[in-house]
Amino acid sequence: MTPNTDMTEKSDHTFVDANPADTARTEVGNYFVSNYPLYSYWQTEQTPAAFAALDAAPRPDDPLGLYIHIPFCRKRCEFCYFKVYTDKNATQIEDYIAALVREMEIYGQKPAMQGRKLRFVYFGGGTPSYLSEKQLHHLVDGLDRHVSWADAEEFTFECEPGTLRKKKLEAIKAIGVTRLSLGVENFSDDILKWNGRAHLSPEIARAYDWAREVDFDQINIDLIAGMIGETEDNWHKTIAKTIEMAPDSVTMYQMELPFNTEISQEIRDSGVTSPIADWDTKRRWVDYAFNEFIKAGYEIISAYTVVRKGRGIAFDYTRSLWHGADMLGLGVASISHFGSVHFQNVHGFNQYVTDLAEGRLPIFRALSLTDKQCLIREMILQLKTGRIELDYFRDKFGADVWSDFEAEYQRLAGDQMLKRDNGSIELTRRGLLQADGLLPGFFEPGFGGVHPA
Repeated sequence: MTPNTDMTEKSDHTFVDANPADTARTEVGNYFVSNYPLYSYWQTEQTPAAFAALDAAPRPDDPLGLYIHIPFCRKRCEFCYFKVYTDKNATQIEDYIAALVREMEIYGQKPAMQGRKLRFVYFGGGTPSYLSEKQLHHLVDGLDRHVSWADAEEFTFECEPGTLRKKKLEAIKAIGVTRLSLGVENFSDDILKWNGRAHLSPEIARAYDWAREVDFDQINIDLIAGMIGETEDNWHKTIAKTIEMAPDSVTMYQMELPFNTEISQEIRDSGVTSPIADWDTKRRWVDYAFNEFIKAGYEIISAYTVVRKGRGIAFDYTRSLWHGADMLGLGVASISHFGSVHFQNVHGFNQYVTDLAEGRLPIFRALSLTDKQCLIREMILQLKTGRIELDYFRDKFGADVWSDFEAEYQRLAGDQMLKRDNGSIELTRRGLLQADGLLPGFFEPGFGGVHPA
């Protein structure tokens, strides 16, 4: 799927080195900040902290979410940097489903999980809709024996349009999905082909019409600005087509080049020039899209997201995570945040399946956060919404974040990236368009820089 805001199943190469505020060309190296401290600082030696958090007393009033990583795809996109597989047969997929169920069973027995209810559920990928209806029901029935999402406020399911039929969409709706997220990315068949997408535009139209007939509470469309071959004219047509379809929400990402993508490998191995639009162009395209969506009755709720006004759409998955909620990530390479501890599963498919077949949680590395790191994490992630409330941090952490980080906030204010407005800090449109590039300035000494995970 897209390089989205969740990024809970990253591969073992995590870099942050290309700050688009400082360089125009899109070079190899990603700058998207999905967590703090960065994944490269998580260590195998800290895995006992993860088990200690799971064995602690339950906190039934704290929000809890579940992420299920489905790592299978029909085809690997040129820009993909997630842990995905295109070569697994039906038996291997069944083994993986059994491992997911076993993982949830083990988590469900942990002391810290007792009495807790799920607030949100997210099926991400890879391609969750790659699963057949039979496989999907097998998985959901198995998970339901150990955790219930009957009371969850939000249930999101990512889809690749070419994997969908109306019958499968009906099965997805039947398991309780409230938000269907379609990985459209673009409507040009040439651009979809050049970027390695498995679907083409006719499949988008069919899938969208079926999804409307099935009547999901919310349909989201993913777009990417700056794909290989993108032009000004085509981007304008893409936005016009999206508005014509009238989805409930739209997520838009600016294409970047993490190290472990096919495009990046070709650039490094062959010395070819980056084929991705420069940062100024991508920011201009997203700015154009924001303006067009606003005129069409949408509102901006983050650096990547617009929603239709009056629909009451909140994106509880990101809202909860960015306010410190616990989340368990099931699946190979999945990320969890639980009890102020980050941890990640093993990256190998066979190792993941074997560990769970033998009754072991497949936790590979972890990091126990200090109180200050918890504060920074929430502050920088909430800045992605374009606004943070000072009272929130004062009440939760006893901190005045403007004073504590005044030098950096003043610097960004001087650059017209943000402003203080009474009890809030608000990003300007200029700041919102390059939000991730602003965040490393708030990192603690020693927790920035660039090196492989």
